[in-house]
Amino acid sequence: MTAGGTMSYYFLQGLVLGLAYVAPIGIQNLYLINTAARETGKRTLEVALMIIFFDIALAPACFFGIGALIHAFPVVQGMVLLSGCVLVTCIGITLMTSQPQLSTEISGEGQSFLTIIGTCFAITWLNPQAIIDGSLLLGGVNASLSGSMSWCFIVGVCLASCFWFASLAALTVQFRTRLNPAIMHWINMVCGAIIIFYGLKLGFSFMQLTL
Repeated sequence: MTAGGTMSYYFLQGLVLGLAYVAPIGIQNLYLINTAARETGKRTLEVALMIIFFDIALAPACFFGIGALIHAFPVVQGMVLLSGCVLVTCIGITLMTSQPQLSTEISGEGQSFLTIIGTCFAITWLNPQAIIDGSLLLGGVNASLSGSMSWCFIVGVCLASCFWFASLAALTVQFRTRLNPAIMHWINMVCGAIIIFYGLKLGFSFMQLTL
């Protein structure tokens, strides 16, 4: 494979994993969905842009922060790969078996732009589960990549975030009367399967490290 082909391969891997990482219905998605279902297109766009901004700031922090640590210490690298394999696979299984429900408790209705900024920051950077999952999933993947390919991968992850939240906002506004828990369940099923695949891939990297 040529250098350009290799870069494209890891970029696409980042794009696919990034979509699987942000698409499962969580607090960010619920906040955006409920805003789109209740507010104007302008307010929905503001929420989508703020979520994208904070999400693409968090992803590289998780990716390179723990990635630098585990590259420096092989023992830590092995621990992260093994724990990442187990926990990421469990996350995927949980997503595939969960029954998501639309919530009306989180909404952007009537909020000022400053309040939206604070809320989007809180549901991204002050969400321990997002930080833990991001560090294990993205940091674990970084442990199995070379430095030059890491950038291609994380760019794909960040673009996936932009694509997903922008598309989610537009589709929810367009089809707000048709969205139901069954559709969200299938989204979780597909994303859960992809995340399980990457969890197993971390396990394979752990086996290669120890053999």
